[in-house]
Amino acid sequence: MNIDQAADPALAAPLAALRGAMQAQHAPPALENALMAAFATRFPTRRWYHAFSPRQWRVGAGSTALVALTALMLTLQATPEPGAAPAMMGQDSGAFIALESAERIEQETDPRVLEADVPRTALAALGLPVSPENAGDSVRAEMLVGADGAPLALRLVSLP
Repeated sequence: MNIDQAADPALAAPLAALRGAMQAQHAPPALENALMAAFATRFPTRRWYHAFSPRQWRVGAGSTALVALTALMLTLQATPEPGAAPAMMGQDSGAFIALESAERIEQETDPRVLEADVPRTALAALGLPVSPENAGDSVRAEMLVGADGAPLALRLVSLP
């Protein structure tokens, strides 16, 4: 839509005369350069990172640190490969082999230690070597048992 058509028809002729007169006017080049220099000093050009406030930078840095820490923790607690040795829990008189997760063991209110003879073939899944010669043998072990009777961890006492 043309400006002349939107305006009052009585103003169309004076606006056209004003428009023609303004097209003949040009600012001197020195004035334009002075205006551009004054604008540049009052509004200096800013780099992209100046657009963020210090609070936004802190939130971004904190989020990045949190993501990096989470990624580090996930790589440190990677699940073991099938066939890898089970997790060991250090104790004074030997190492317990965790049969349940550490969280489950820590949540147990009344754990007990029981002695048992465990068939060597049952320990093959935990990484104990089994051969045809010793497959029928049993191994003396201590088991950490929860209040419900479920085994939580196992410690081998003697290997024949």
